[in-house]
This record gives sequence, structure tokens and C-alpha cells, in this order.
Amino acid sequence: MRTPMQFRRWFVNTLAVAAVVIIGGGSNRLVAADGYGSVTGQFVIDGDIPAVPPLVAKGADVKDAAICAAAPVPDDSLVVDPETKGIQHIFVYLPKATVVHPDLKISKAKEVVFDQKGCRFIPHTLLVRTDQTVLVKSADACSHNTHTYPIRGTAVNFLLAPNDRAGVPVPNKVPESLPNEVKCDIHTWMSARWLILDHPYAAITDAKGKFTIADLPAGEHVFRVWQERVGYVNRELKVTVESGKTKDIGVVKVPADKFKK
Repeated sequence: MRTPMQFRRWFVNTLAVAAVVIIGGGSNRLVAADGYGSVTGQFVIDGDIPAVPPLVAKGADVKDAAICAAAPVPDDSLVVDPETKGIQHIFVYLPKATVVHPDLKISKAKEVVFDQKGCRFIPHTLLVRTDQTVLVKSADACSHNTHTYPIRGTAVNFLLAPNDRAGVPVPNKVPESLPNEVKCDIHTWMSARWLILDHPYAAITDAKGKFTIADLPAGEHVFRVWQERVGYVNRELKVTVESGKTKDIGVVKVPADKFKK
């Protein structure tokens, strides 16, 4: 038999244990919040790298050609490292996150920069949290406009003056389920993607197709993997993260045929 004091301690401890077992965001899996780990990996093309001609050739007869056709404008919808075949600009993310590492609950950078140079958006892919503002700038000596196409949030569509280095701040208060397109209606080939989330558990593959997501709650997670030409590369990438460890999912091969327009 427990004394009243022992029973009280047992009851409080039981509640504390139950409180750290959370239903993982969108995964319907139990995620224990007693520790944190990381996940890393690489996405590569399986097969011959498709030819990707520039969106605008040097010297092409386009609007603001002196700026926009001074050099070729590359097609960033598919960027592949010729040596490793790593695929850049793939989003890897949790659709939702209930438990967040204490150090990551608030974004350290309250502003992220989205620039325009040579009639091209830089960066082509951007991660944005709902507590951050996107500062849209331009380094081009011609006017641009920035037109967003969110699924749930409110779209913006505004003119950006030539060489606007002060920039226009764009708040993003509503998380999205997919990366949203951003376009310039003046120069119609210009396109980029923003992924807006209310948590930090997302990454974009680098020039060699690699990614790392750190400080995930220990347990099983179901990631979405998305690329603009393919859509879902994998809608349910299941990864079990162990406390204090990094889970390497290795090299993930994506058939080259998926990337052909």
C-alpha cells in the first residue's frame, strides 16, 4: 500500500511521463520528447542527367534585354551536380511538429532575404517560418514585381523599383502544406518556391543533394520530400530518430525520367 504522499508522487510522475508522449505532427506516430537527434541524407538522380537549357539565352529578344539577356538565365527547376548527381532544391520537411526543441521554438533570424539579380530570383528555394518576414530586394536596374501564390495564406503582388536595396517586407503568418510558387509577372520566366512553416524541421538540399535536419524529437517521423518538377518525390519518408544520434538515410536515388518536362 502506498502512503498518501507516495500516491501523490506516483500520480504526478505518471502525468509527467504521459505529457511527453505526443502524437507526431501529421504522422499519427507516438513521438517521445525525452531527447533529440538529427537526420541526414542525399538525393541523387538515377540515370542520365536531363539537358536543361537556359530560360533566357544570352542576347535574346526579351523585355529589358540589356539586363535580362546580358547573360544566360539558368533554369533552376532542375539543378544537378555533374560529379555526384546530387539534386539541389529538394524540400525535406515535416508537415507539422507538435514538439520543438527549446532552442528552436523562436527563429533566431527574424528576416530572410529574397533577392533578384539578372532577372532571376535568388535564392530559388526558400524556407520561411511564420515568425519571420521575407525582405524582397532587387539588384537589377529594371522594375520587377513579386507575386506569391499561397494555398492558405494571403497572396501579395507588388512592384519593386529598380535597384531597390531597402526592400519590401512580406509577413507570412499562415503555414503552408506545400512550397508555394513566387513569380514575376513582368518577366514571366522568373519563378521560385517558398515553403512557409510554423516549425523549424525542414531543409533544402544543397548543391550536392545533401540535407540535414537537426534537433528533432526522438521517435518516428514522416517527412514529405518535394521537388517542383516532380511534385512529391516521397510523400511519406519514414525515419526513426534516436536521442543524441544522427540517422543517415544514405543516398536516395530518384529516376531521371521523373524530372523530364
